[in-house]
Amino acid sequence: MAEFVRIHEVGPRDGLQNEKGVISVARKVALIDLLSQSGLRDIEVGSFVSPKWVPQMADTDQVLAQLHPEPDVRYAVLVPNMRGWEGFLQARRADILTEIAVFIAASEGFSQSNLNCSIAESVARLRPVVAAAQENGVVVRGYVSCVTDCPFDGAVAPQQVADTVAMLREVAPMQVSLGDTIGKGTPERVGAMLEAVLGAAPATDLAGHFHDTGGQALANIETSLDLGLRAFDSAVGGLGGCPYAPGAPGNVATEAVLALLDRLGYETGIDRDVIAQAAEMARAMR
Repeated sequence: MAEFVRIHEVGPRDGLQNEKGVISVARKVALIDLLSQSGLRDIEVGSFVSPKWVPQMADTDQVLAQLHPEPDVRYAVLVPNMRGWEGFLQARRADILTEIAVFIAASEGFSQSNLNCSIAESVARLRPVVAAAQENGVVVRGYVSCVTDCPFDGAVAPQQVADTVAMLREVAPMQVSLGDTIGKGTPERVGAMLEAVLGAAPATDLAGHFHDTGGQALANIETSLDLGLRAFDSAVGGLGGCPYAPGAPGNVATEAVLALLDRLGYETGIDRDVIAQAAEMARAMR
């Protein structure tokens, strides 16, 4: 029996957040609803962040209100602080299985630029958010950015990433998505990073989040599979990047990841024809 790999679709949030043109709530909902019919079990649909800094996500509450949820799909939103948590609570629907994501960086330069604080301070800020989620029975997922390279500090040492993951999981034993934020990772360096991180968390609690800026995303996924990871983030149509990481366009495309996993003999439970339709819809939003 083929091994199962779980895909976390991040296009509607991490993909669309970087688009400059106005994308209506109706178009976002149509994309998410189509993705919900593909067999995906995890779809990131928005974020409760300051609309001043990420205006494309200002309507996440409306997106949640208008979704037509599938019962087996978990819909995730990014929640960086308690203000975001309050926004999430107000928008939360009883009929939707939801998850929140929190994020930190593995480099001090990116943490200071993106969060205006040190790594340690960013972890401390997340504690009340995670505690509130646990009290309300909401699943929490963590993101760690810049796991191989930082646009400000350069190469990031593998042990620094492992230490950062350990700090985050000390708050709660959450799954951690490891982000190659500017797409400079190579299989050799990703492998070294993962070997260090596996000392802080088991492979079953890790996910890979690779940008394809350098054309290495699929090779990095193969390396991650070899080291036991069975969860990956991807964006339909290859949308997005990080608005705070210069030169980081392009999450790895969901359709490309599915093709790779199919070729390698893994099972995902996802209909590639539906994903192809969603990719066409997503690319039209650019």
